[in-house]
Amino acid sequence: MQLEEMKKGGRKQGELPSPCAACKLLRRRCTAQSCVFAPYFPADEPQKFANVHKVFGASNVNKMLQELPEHQRGDAVRSMVYEANARVRNPVYGCVGAISSLQQQVDVLHTQLALAQAEVVHLRMHQVSSSRDDDQYKHVVHATSNSSSENLSSPSRRLIMSSQSKSPFSIDMDIDQVEIGESLWSC
Repeated sequence: MQLEEMKKGGRKQGELPSPCAACKLLRRRCTAQSCVFAPYFPADEPQKFANVHKVFGASNVNKMLQELPEHQRGDAVRSMVYEANARVRNPVYGCVGAISSLQQQVDVLHTQLALAQAEVVHLRMHQVSSSRDDDQYKHVVHATSNSSSENLSSPSRRLIMSSQSKSPFSIDMDIDQVEIGESLWSC
């Protein structure tokens, strides 16, 4: 008979339910119906209340929870537990230290993203420039093979040919020396 009772809840009939983690730590009687801590600090999570109690104090937590409407209490407890756990890990900065660390990581990642985007733009510009050079080279080769009768030795023709073979992104300038007496504009 005792084995069946143990399976049902670990207690004999007539015993009080186990107190919540808060009441257990504070060593007081817990009635689940009237205890403000019971819904948020179950008996199987004693460390949760221990950290909150260490940082905020049981009476302060009790006051905060009683001042809040019931639908907001769960969020308030989660916030207090998060802050208390952060304070236990880092007593000086608490969750502000964690937030600051995360913000630094975000800043580093933004910088890396900007560098990667700049590199992508650079590679695309190089690719476009390379494809245009190839197209212009094919055009120039085709033009020179078809115009064997034209005079390619004139300075104006050399200037046109050299400008066609250059990349549109190149800032180098070719200046042909004009022979004295020959005009660049004569056809």
